[in-house]
Amino acid sequence: MKMPDLNLLIALDILLEEGSVVGAARKMNLSPAAMSRTLGRIRETLKDPILVPAGRKLVPTPRALALREEVRLAVSQVKHLLTPDSAIDVSLLARRFNVRANDVFVGLYSGRLLEKMALEMPLASLYFSAEEDNVDGDVLRRGNVDLYISASRPLGAEIRVQPLFTTSFVGIAREGHPIFDNPISMESLTQWEHIGVSRRGKFSGPIDDALAEAGLQRKVALVVSTPFTALFALQDSDLLLPLPEHLARHAQAAGLRIRLFQLPIALQTVLFTQAWHPRFQQDPAHQWLRRTIHSLCNID
Repeated sequence: MKMPDLNLLIALDILLEEGSVVGAARKMNLSPAAMSRTLGRIRETLKDPILVPAGRKLVPTPRALALREEVRLAVSQVKHLLTPDSAIDVSLLARRFNVRANDVFVGLYSGRLLEKMALEMPLASLYFSAEEDNVDGDVLRRGNVDLYISASRPLGAEIRVQPLFTTSFVGIAREGHPIFDNPISMESLTQWEHIGVSRRGKFSGPIDDALAEAGLQRKVALVVSTPFTALFALQDSDLLLPLPEHLARHAQAAGLRIRLFQLPIALQTVLFTQAWHPRFQQDPAHQWLRRTIHSLCNID
């Protein structure tokens, strides 16, 4: 099957708009003779004269009048398809973003992200799926996840990664906890039972490794899957809870009856990143999402 010449569609749209071979030629930067030949090809393709003389003017045939709106719409759609993404108005895009993010990011930034989205991309929606410990680049390659926000980890050579913020772990206890009666040391840290946060139910981590090097051991009496559950479990107990400082201060500012303290252990700073597959690199809606998230995470 012979493919139609789409240039004829554009020429037909201009001819119907101008109603003149000379005017259409001027608009398409062609000579009148070349435009006349193009009209001839259109007539041959459609098996209709399209424009016929009426005195000194050309008037459209009934077939041309019937095609006018369809031709205009088709040309408009082609122009839209070939328009660079940077020219697209994101406020008109209806997108649903699937973001896999950890509790630290969701707790700190999801509310402000939704506020920005309501103002700048109101037709879009956001779905946060729970972080998993075994996530790798495959979920991004397969398109299951549009954006992945977590503590930095290897995700594959082609995956794009951007740093967002860093945080350190601090200790948390309820207000009035006896641990605050004296300076907090590694020894006093082990005198109280702890809450652990782990989706896989792990009872040990970097804190336990550091204590073990000093010949000490803590007791993790309770493990929960999210930091928010841990914070509420802490309220009426003498348990201690290590959490990222950003989230701990956010919880304190929200009015929870807690106090923060520096852990007497040298732990590595945690870098949080956002990662995406290259297929979204030039997508305007995805660019807006990444840019907005990065901006929110870097507000002083």
